[in-house]
Amino acid sequence: MPTVINRQNINQFIGHQAQPTDWFEVKQQQINQFADCTLDHQFIHVDVEKAKATPFGSTIAHGFLSLSMLSHFAEQFSVLIDGFYMGLNAGFDKVRFLQPVTVDSRIRAHAKILSIEEKKPGQFRLSTEVTIEIDGVDTPALVAEWISVQMVK
Repeated sequence: MPTVINRQNINQFIGHQAQPTDWFEVKQQQINQFADCTLDHQFIHVDVEKAKATPFGSTIAHGFLSLSMLSHFAEQFSVLIDGFYMGLNAGFDKVRFLQPVTVDSRIRAHAKILSIEEKKPGQFRLSTEVTIEIDGVDTPALVAEWISVQMVK
């Protein structure tokens, strides 16, 4: 559930670390659907038998699939400014894929607010550091600095 904050308290939330999100299991069907969507059918993602012979021992999720899961996880870790009526994805300042997500792995997100700035009246730019953790693996799947814009009445 997002945390709703008052405009006057914005500075108190710089550095705010949200609770880790719920775990999400990455299944082969989702990987296949993402491959179809992006037209990226590299065998390491979709050919279960060939992928067994790789150092990973199974298929792996596309890095961009793991990154796209931030939209799902954001429903749990987001900070929303009181009066929020619309959010926009403004991209990333940095994205690093550090560890492949093997099929049937469980992942979750950790998020930390880096900055909140009112760029125009009622338009706030947020920078959030997000890490995708893989259950039982020391190295995260990815670390990203995600930029979003909140429209506030």
